[in-house]
Amino acid sequence: MPNFITNRIKPLNFAFGNDDIKFEFELFGRCERLIFTKNHDEEFFITIKQRQDGNFVVKGDKLSKPPRLSSLQKALCLFRDTACDKILSQAIQNKSQKEPNKVENIVNINELGELKDFVEKYEKIYIEIGFGSGRHLLFRAKEEPNTAIIGIEVYKPSMEQTSKLARASKFDNIRLINTDARLLLSLLPSNLIDKIFLHFPVPWDDAPHRRVVSADFAMQCERVLKKGGVFELRSDSLAYTNFTSEVFLGLKNAKIFIQKNVANPVVSKYEDRWQRQNKDIFDLYYTCESISSESKKLNELKFDDFYDLQKIKQNFSNLTLKGDDYFVHFEELYSNENLLIIRVAFGAFNKPEHSFIKLGKGVKYFIKAPLLTTQNANAHEKIKEILAKWSR
Repeated sequence: MPNFITNRIKPLNFAFGNDDIKFEFELFGRCERLIFTKNHDEEFFITIKQRQDGNFVVKGDKLSKPPRLSSLQKALCLFRDTACDKILSQAIQNKSQKEPNKVENIVNINELGELKDFVEKYEKIYIEIGFGSGRHLLFRAKEEPNTAIIGIEVYKPSMEQTSKLARASKFDNIRLINTDARLLLSLLPSNLIDKIFLHFPVPWDDAPHRRVVSADFAMQCERVLKKGGVFELRSDSLAYTNFTSEVFLGLKNAKIFIQKNVANPVVSKYEDRWQRQNKDIFDLYYTCESISSESKKLNELKFDDFYDLQKIKQNFSNLTLKGDDYFVHFEELYSNENLLIIRVAFGAFNKPEHSFIKLGKGVKYFIKAPLLTTQNANAHEKIKEILAKWSR
């Protein structure tokens, strides 16, 4: 993260800046200050933190950092030159850098409308979870050009490398998403997907709660698969295969087929390794036998119109609350004469949201709106409950 260290911050008169960048207002927390910054259509915070030696570290806030790093770099340079005295050190790229263009086959989890437009052009839709080197995903894209292939991967280098290979081969039927598969499945419509592939997931024998497969995962697979759609597990772990079988057999209508050491038309790098070690390879197929109803429509994540800001400021605490499938963590409060900003983490345990809540004239999630998931909706109701309690 770009930053610099200065020995003094000048008195600040808001708003200030230039034609491109504006520093709008300041808020104070226990350990740092936030400067709300705009660079055209981008909004983010710059943070100021005083060190034990009396000097100040000025940098971008991680939670609100803009998509274009150059926007943050320019804002820090302007703040450095207009609001600071002696600069002791800095880690800011001074040279103008060309920002990378948006890669067409990579989709942001917050832009699912774009994914919807993409899949509507194809006869079938496949999802591969944790595609790794991308061999199987690219093979499917080549063999079935009339099928939309959606790859989900949490490891960014794998996603970027597979994206390059797909573009080099001109596979237009691939879209990749850097997210947790369980989150994406929860956001998809019912009865949409023809096949879901999960090949060689980490078994997590010592930490089963970290496995991709769970009772909730099985229910989401059943919901998003079309009638006759298939979930396919391929694994070198008999324990994981048995575990997956037991989980999917927990569904009301479950049709499962398991086979062993059957050759696959494309071999992943992991399977290459296991074959050299003469390990057994197991395939499990679950076929969806039902038509699912659509998920319950969730209410928008809105707040009540009025809270007592002074009472919230007095009663705020670093509080963590846990429900059956969600949590809420009030992390920090920042304030000035007219506003409160609360930094909060909440939602699903495996894919938490990190956001700001702005309380002033109206109350809303600030800079980045959370995704509308069941866990986030449940957490949001708890957030409203606590704000109302602190406001009394």
